[in-house]
This record gives sequence, C-alpha cells and structure tokens, in this order.
Amino acid sequence: MNTLLKAATIVDVKNSNLHLKKRDILIKNGVIDTIAPTIDAPAKTQVITNKNLHVSIGWFDSSVCFGEPGFEERETVVNGLRTAAKSGYTDLVLNPCAHPVPDTSSHIVFLKNAAKNETTCLHPMGTLTMNAAGKDLAELYDMMNAGAVGFYDYKHAIANANLLKIALQYAQNFDALVCSFPIDVQIAGKGVVNEGEVSTKMGLKGIPALSEEIQIARDLSILAYTGGKLHIPTISTAQSVKLIADAKKKGLDVSCSVAIHNLYFTDAHLEEYDTNFKVMPPLRTKKDTKALQKALLQGVIDFVTTDHTPMNIEEKRVEFDNAAYGSIGLESAFGILNGLFDVEKAVEILTRGRERYKIATPSIKEGEKACLTLFDPTLNYIFDEKSILSTSKNSMFVQQKMKGKALGVIANRQIQYTE
Repeated sequence: MNTLLKAATIVDVKNSNLHLKKRDILIKNGVIDTIAPTIDAPAKTQVITNKNLHVSIGWFDSSVCFGEPGFEERETVVNGLRTAAKSGYTDLVLNPCAHPVPDTSSHIVFLKNAAKNETTCLHPMGTLTMNAAGKDLAELYDMMNAGAVGFYDYKHAIANANLLKIALQYAQNFDALVCSFPIDVQIAGKGVVNEGEVSTKMGLKGIPALSEEIQIARDLSILAYTGGKLHIPTISTAQSVKLIADAKKKGLDVSCSVAIHNLYFTDAHLEEYDTNFKVMPPLRTKKDTKALQKALLQGVIDFVTTDHTPMNIEEKRVEFDNAAYGSIGLESAFGILNGLFDVEKAVEILTRGRERYKIATPSIKEGEKACLTLFDPTLNYIFDEKSILSTSKNSMFVQQKMKGKALGVIANRQIQYTE
C-alpha cells in the first residue's frame, strides 16, 4: 500500500529547506518517494488529508514500561507499542521492569521477537545486575549482542559504589551505556513524596531533594575516575541540574533525562491524595519545575521521557502510603509539551535522544525510509479516560487541557493513523 500525505506542514529544524513548508509526501513501499508542492495520487494509494496536518521525523521515548512478561494485566508489548504508535512514537526504549527482569540475552531476544511485527520499534534495556539485585553484574556483553541498548536496574539505586565503578570500566570495552537511578535510599528512607511544606501538611513521609543530589554527586565522581558513558534518568531537582551542568563543562560523558510530569506538575497537586500523582522521583517544587524547564531548553537536560508506567487499579486504589509508584504518559505527552513550549521546540524535544542509544535518527528526504509522526498542533481538548489507549488507566493528566494531538505514525512499512 502506498500513502500520500496532502499539504502536510513539515516540522524539521535540521532541514532548513523543508522546515515549516507545506508539501505533499508520497510514500511507496515504506520509502519516501517524492516530496513536492503537489502530487497526484497514483492508483491504489491511501490519501491522508487533514486541515492542519503536520509531519516530523518519528518521536522517541527513552523510558517506557510495559508489563510483559509477568505483568500482562498492566500492559502487553503489542498493545503498548500500538498505544505508542497512536501517540506519535516510532521508537521506544523499554525499561527492564518485567518479571523476570531481562538480565540475560534470551530475555532480550524474547522482547525483540514480541515486538518485531509492530509499527513502533522496541529497543530493550537489560538490567545492570543479576535480578536487578545490585550485587553481581548481569551478562552485559551478551545482552548487547542480542540487541540491548543500555543497562539499568530500573528505579533501583546502585548502592554499592564499587559496583558502579566496575560497571563503567567494564562497559567501556564494548562502548555500552550504563544508567544509574539517582536516589540514596538511606536518606530517602520511607518517604513517599517530596519533603517540604506539602508533605508536612499531608502528614506523609518526605523524600529530601538531597537523596537525589548526593547520589548524582557520587556517581559523577565515579565517572570522573573511570571514564565511560553514564546516563542519569529522570532527574527532578534544581541542584541536580547544576551538578550535571558542571560535569558536562568538565567534559564528562554524562547525559540525563526528565519525566514530563516533573516539568508540569508540582507537589501541590498531591493535596487531594490522588495516588496517580505518586511517582518516583516525586513531584517537587515550583522552583525545581522552572529549573528543569530552563535546563531542557538550554540542553543541560538531554531529553524528555514520558516515564510511562502502567499499573493496574488494585495497585493504585489503596492508601497513598501503600500505592504503587507510576503514571502513564504516552498519550498525553505531545499535548503537554506543546502547551509548555511552541510546536517547533516540542517536536525538537520529542525527537532527541536516539544517538545516546545508538539508534539511527531518521530524516525526511526522498529515498529514505519513512519514519514519520503525523500530528495537529492546534487541536485543543480535555484529556479524559476516553483518551487513554493503555490497558492501565493510571494517568495523572486526566482533566488537563491539551494543546495539540498526535494523529499517528508511518514506520516499518506500516501506518497507524486516526482521523
């Protein structure tokens, strides 16, 4: 099946010849055949028209959870990828958070096979340690050869500093990316929300910003000693930004990400005890949110993630202290970012990050494989449960005003498109 996009505004900052130009785009057998002001549709061609159709290279998310294997009731690989496609994503990095966790090459092969016929590409992470227990390194080299794009004990701190040192030293032998979740669990203690005025008012134990910052300072010191490639996922405080900015100025090979909800919400939104707002790292203060937004625009924060974490209702509809951490975010990501920033910046942010994981960055050029996201940046609506495509419904973005909506993707010789 061939596809023709009619009068699509191309958002492609890296290609000044086409950026913000309206063009027809003809795709044949998964390849961009022609880009021109007007193209007549050949026979047997699907024609896509929308009064405000925009197109960019496919969007990328560096931190997504599904449930399979082990927690299929939360989300299967197939439904998760189809949700991602309808949300505008053509490439996802899957966190190692299933059961069992992927700590061998066979686990990576299973995940790749589960996703091989889908429109959106799945790039699995392997755990850094066996069973994500933080004691012995997992089969890093074998997992990389099987397709793992990095190594991460998802949301588990590497308490043993020497283990992180060894991991960074060993991973340099095959140019692998090591991830370290930024929390000192002893300082965090039994905290469940940000430590501050709101936690005191609510009577909930707090997680000090210090617990994140002291771990980042430690990890950066180890990186300075060992060399290697370190990624710090989902930072949440203003001081964390400063620590990473200083490390980059010193030439350390460190990257970091931020979750969209930490850019948008603050701990003030917790006052209704809605467990959908219980996330890790926790929502912080307005000062932190502003610092994160500024750092993202300046490039200190390398990319944004939805940190999409499906949880079934039984794990959320309990007392706040006992509720599971996590919120889904794929379906709402563009509407939030496009509201925080302008459309050009939102798209630029959503297409960052592939290089860090050695994933090829697509382009909008004749002769290139089509890896495109289709969207309308002007559509205003209220995000509600009907907007949720995931199996689990634990979204903190319900009832938020959205500006712009993904319409689908064209990738892997397939199309997912919603009028």
